Amino acid sequence: MRATAIPPEHTNPPHPAGPSPGSEQQTAVDKALVLLKSLAEHDREVGVSELARRACLTKSTAFRLLGILQRNELVERVGSNYRLGAQLFDIGNRVYGPTPPLLQEWLLPHLADLYELTHETVHLAVLHGTEIVYVNKIHGHRAARSPSRIGARLPAYCTAVGKALLAFDHDAAEAAIEAGLPALTEYTLTDADRLRAELRRIRRDGIAYDRQEATLGLICVAVPVMGPLGRPVAALSVAGADHRFAPSRYADALRRVAYEAARAVVAARARGALPSGRGGQPEA
Repeated sequence: MRATAIPPEHTNPPHPAGPSPGSEQQTAVDKALVLLKSLAEHDREVGVSELARRACLTKSTAFRLLGILQRNELVERVGSNYRLGAQLFDIGNRVYGPTPPLLQEWLLPHLADLYELTHETVHLAVLHGTEIVYVNKIHGHRAARSPSRIGARLPAYCTAVGKALLAFDHDAAEAAIEAGLPALTEYTLTDADRLRAELRRIRRDGIAYDRQEATLGLICVAVPVMGPLGRPVAALSVAGADHRFAPSRYADALRRVAYEAARAVVAARARGALPSGRGGQPEA
């Protein structure tokens, strides 16, 4: 029986509920975090009165906490308004360990090569647990609607980059299956045996597909970037709208670019320019 699709925003398990804004249980840390989240929802500077209103704080409390955040470079003051600070960017880059930012730097030229060969949306992603993290993305004027953005996470089992990585990581694949395979669309593989068979095919052929499994209307094709010991350190993909995108057309370009990218990773590791490991995890 076909699984019922659920909206993408409901695919991740909810975080434990914290104190509601303005409640007596809120600590100063809670209130400061609410202010940061409120700032993150805007693409412009915001005044203290509006931030206090959105965070359900008094203006004096918001002003005091913003001063503390400013001293720690987590927010910046622009006139009488505030915006997120550069220190948050540095902290965010370390969320998944040291390897993804370095991979982003080393593999960017290869991602650019892939874009030049395809002129479609191209991605670089790494595996983090049972999810994939997009560490780079290039798109042109024909970009298809996609949930991908730099820093975004998606379940690995329903994306081409994710399946390309799970195929070579048995423990992560089984953990994803054990956690459940909810349907993001009507095309998502939700049967464990079918997913295992798909991963076996990917290990054999070296190429993975997402045929509207993560987002309706989006087709992707991906290959792993292999590192030392035959383990992938990342995956590259090409994506496009289903009504015009033929994924097999880009398979050869993906394989060529991934081969050159793998050579660059191995050479960088040999020189000590890249630490060993996958996604910041030590190499076995």
